[in-house]
Amino acid sequence: LLEISKILNTGLDMETLSICVRLCEQGINPEALSSVIKELRKATEALKAAENTTS
Repeated sequence: LLEISKILNTGLDMETLSICVRLCEQGINPEALSSVIKELRKATEALKAAENTTS
């Protein structure tokens, strides 16, 4: 699964990928999980950009 993740360039490490798989196995909607991950990445990028402009 990690190799597929790398081929698809998801950017998920082994630990994060394992957590996502477990969440899906427990019934979390994969599309919703994907949306949350994307939003977290956007927020992280925005915070980093804000830090760079204030530094």
